[in-house]
Amino acid sequence: MTFFNTPEQFASANKTAVDSLLSLANTALASAERIAALNLNAARSVLEDSVSGTKALLGAKDVQEAISIQASLAQPNVEKAVAYSRSVYEISAQAQEELSKTLEGQFGGFQKQVADLLDKAAKSAPAGSDVAVAAVKSAIAAANSAFDNLNKAAKQVAEITEANVAAATNATVKAVGASAAASKKK
Repeated sequence: MTFFNTPEQFASANKTAVDSLLSLANTALASAERIAALNLNAARSVLEDSVSGTKALLGAKDVQEAISIQASLAQPNVEKAVAYSRSVYEISAQAQEELSKTLEGQFGGFQKQVADLLDKAAKSAPAGSDVAVAAVKSAIAAANSAFDNLNKAAKQVAEITEANVAAATNATVKAVGASAAASKKK
């Protein structure tokens, strides 16, 4: 039993593998670029906010005004930190989704190839080998089922994580907002 009957089949399989690897690499690099740009913008924003916050604090006339200024700076900083975390999460989730789609496509192609090979092998196999072919098909069906279940579980974990991130973000922003409001009343 041979996997490739012609050089063209071999070349086609190699091209498909290389294309898949390039797609995975491009997805990973694009995500890394987005994270790097996000980090650069966040660093720039922190520096600018620190300078303006320090200037405002230095201009305070008394301790009460300094406390009020500091409290007013807390809310925007927490909101920016939450937005940064949300952006990192979104970039990661998008990259994971793209990688999953590519891998699912590859797995589907692999499944079809193996099924075709098994059908060819079953047709040319000696009498009595149908039990072995059926066992291999059963093992492949079990592997496919496991892959599908794993994929479903990963998607459920991603959905739960997204919901938890959103809930934690909202709770943090509300808590800091309430704290800043309480500080201003004092």
